[in-house]
Amino acid sequence: MYPARRCSILLHRDMAALCVTSRRLTKKKEPPRRNLSVTGLLQGHSGCGDGISPKPQVKTNVTSSSTSASSRPVCPMGSSSSSSSRLFGTLAQTLSSAPLAQSDQDPDQNPDQDPEALANPDQLLRECEEALLGRPARPHRDLMFPCTPAHQHHSQYQHPPIRVMQWNILAQALGEGKDGFVRCPLEALNWAERKYLILEEILTYRPDILCLQEVDHYYDTFQPIMASLGYHGSFMPKPWSPCLDVEKNNGPDGCALFYRRSRFSLLATSHLRLSAMMLPTNQVAVVQTLRCRATGRRLCVAVTHLKARSGWERLRSAQGADLLQHLRTITARGRADACGAGAGPEGEGVALIVCGDFNSEPTEDVYRRFSSSPLNLDSAYKLLSADGQAEPAFTTWKIRPSGESRSTLDYIWYSHHALCVESLLDLLSEEQVGPDRLPSYHYPSDHLSLLCDISFREQPHRLL
Repeated sequence: MYPARRCSILLHRDMAALCVTSRRLTKKKEPPRRNLSVTGLLQGHSGCGDGISPKPQVKTNVTSSSTSASSRPVCPMGSSSSSSSRLFGTLAQTLSSAPLAQSDQDPDQNPDQDPEALANPDQLLRECEEALLGRPARPHRDLMFPCTPAHQHHSQYQHPPIRVMQWNILAQALGEGKDGFVRCPLEALNWAERKYLILEEILTYRPDILCLQEVDHYYDTFQPIMASLGYHGSFMPKPWSPCLDVEKNNGPDGCALFYRRSRFSLLATSHLRLSAMMLPTNQVAVVQTLRCRATGRRLCVAVTHLKARSGWERLRSAQGADLLQHLRTITARGRADACGAGAGPEGEGVALIVCGDFNSEPTEDVYRRFSSSPLNLDSAYKLLSADGQAEPAFTTWKIRPSGESRSTLDYIWYSHHALCVESLLDLLSEEQVGPDRLPSYHYPSDHLSLLCDISFREQPHRLL
């Protein structure tokens, strides 16, 4: 296996790439203001076609960047009216006014969304830039390309890869009221600005599939904004969310899964409450079976968040086993449906992606369960290592009253027999994280986002 290398490509979009810049982060508690131009911030709104937006251009070695581009504003939680978006004012919903089943309706039962009615993502990015003028830019991150014999292939239909983002975004109620980040100023956790940092990260990379954990602003923030950009979302709250113990909370946190409607159609959705030893637990998962509109291939996507804290390893292992059993049932049903539809002598099969905060280091039993599962799963981020076998040094780094914690807990699992990882977003260095660790003025969560571009592998019976 060869080490991952940095390559120069124009990412798989025909539209103009975003211009990206990197800046050196300050180590001061009070951040300098961004030197960003907001000229044209309130220019006329234009549609974005099929909802597939340009992705940032990646250059060689030192200059490819994740930039300080941004996204659409959110329901004000203590924010002034001057920082609120005019567009979001027409989208915002309260938790009580949004029916729980709304996001789970099959979007294909409704008339196609008019492309001209979609929000302009570049406009949303500029609005976030304006809202974040008082904060440093997010750290520079490179897009990396595994260069191993196993990854020198051609996707079946030569279509752009599927971009998948995984992220524990840090529930607002937990960040402010429970987690105790002793080196992070409370001002840095203010939802009035932190929401823009989260959306800026999402809109910078514009994934086709977005998997989030610790979402406690689904209905008043993420669902309406992502819907305006052409995504369909589904949300599963924790039954006994710790957010509910925090005064003035915004409801329970949970897992959310979004997919781009122009890229996929929805075949099935499952909301799971994970069990351990036949008993229901407080951890959940959302599983959706999608059909890629360009290739006709089926893709099963799951998002989950397993039990946190040390001492709960056996429970996490049992939750992982329960999720794997559900996934085996769902993908087997998908294969049977595909065979019934006449999709080849053995059916087209169902490729699988599982994203989540597993709260588990690679040494834990739940990690071994996934890596040895009959579902043929592999961890995408191992491909960043020189031999393709080691996970990153960390995906979360925080300082709490109990001490400093640097761990690898977040993963993107994929069925390697059906899918191939073409590129991954590199993680941060210790210098980029900074001495006060995460979250911070320049990064909104204690977990780093993971992102990879994935393609369908060739199917043998289609090559005959």
